[in-house]
Amino acid sequence: MKIVGYRKNEHDPVSIGVLQDDEIRPLASLDVFWSDAFVWIDRAATVDGPGFDVALVGVVPPVPPSARVICVGLNYRAHAAEGGFTPPDYPTLFGRWTPSLSVGGVPAPVPANEAGLDWEGEVAAFIGTRLESVDSETGVSGVLGYACFNDLTARKAQKLTAQWTLGKNGDRSGPLGPLVPAAEVGDLSDGLRVQTRVNGTVVQDGNTRDFIFSVGEIIALISETFTLHPGDIIATGTPEGVGYVRNPPWLLGPGDIVEVEIEKLGVLRTPIVDASGRKGA
Repeated sequence: MKIVGYRKNEHDPVSIGVLQDDEIRPLASLDVFWSDAFVWIDRAATVDGPGFDVALVGVVPPVPPSARVICVGLNYRAHAAEGGFTPPDYPTLFGRWTPSLSVGGVPAPVPANEAGLDWEGEVAAFIGTRLESVDSETGVSGVLGYACFNDLTARKAQKLTAQWTLGKNGDRSGPLGPLVPAAEVGDLSDGLRVQTRVNGTVVQDGNTRDFIFSVGEIIALISETFTLHPGDIIATGTPEGVGYVRNPPWLLGPGDIVEVEIEKLGVLRTPIVDASGRKGA
C-alpha cells in the first residue's frame, strides 16, 4: 500500500490518498490524517469507492507544514569509511526544511554556483505519534511508515562551513516517494537493499544492515532533546558510493536522471535541470 499527498489545483489544500497503480482513492485531509495517523493507516487498507487517475492531480509530499525533517549523516559504516571518517559515537544530525521536499518526477535544479548535485539514496521514516524521551523500542514502534528519499546535496555550499544546512536545502532537492506502512516493511535491521542509479548506471548498492545507528536509537536520542510529532521525518543516511569522493568527482548535471530504488518501497526518479529550473520554487 502506498500513501501520497495530492491536490487538484496549486492553491488547494493537500489531501491524503491511497495510490494503487495509476489511481488515487481519497482518504482524508492532510490535517485529519496526521491527527490520528495510525488509525488512518488501518482504514487505508480497506478504503473503497471511486478513485481517479493520478495524472488529474498534482502529487505532493504527504507532509504537514509543521514537520521537521531530521537527516542523519554517516550512518552506514561503508559510507563513513569512504569519506575517511571513523564511525561516530552519536549520529550526526542536521535539518531540512519542508519547502525543500518534492516528489518523484519533479525536476531538481542545480544551483547556479554549483558544479552539480550529489546523490544520496536513503530510507525516510515517518513519525506517526508523539514521542518524548522514549527508549529505542518505543521509538521504532512510533514509526508510521517508510519512503524512498534522495538527499540531493549542493557540496560546494555544504563545505563552506562545518554546518551543513545550506548545502542540504536547495530548491526541490529532497524528492520523497510514497509512504509505505511500517507493518509492510518490517525491521530495517533485517536488511533492505538501497540502490541508486544515474542514467541507468548503479552508483550506490547498499543495505540497511550496514546502519551504525538503528532507527529506534536515532529516535530515542532526538526525543531526549525535543519532542517528535506526527509527520516528522527521519532521513536515515546514505550508503557508500556518493559522487564527491570519486576520482574524479562525479556530480549530477542538467539532463541526468537519478533513481533511488529501495526494496519494498519502490523507485524514486528525479530529472536534473539547470539553475533556470529554480523558477517557481
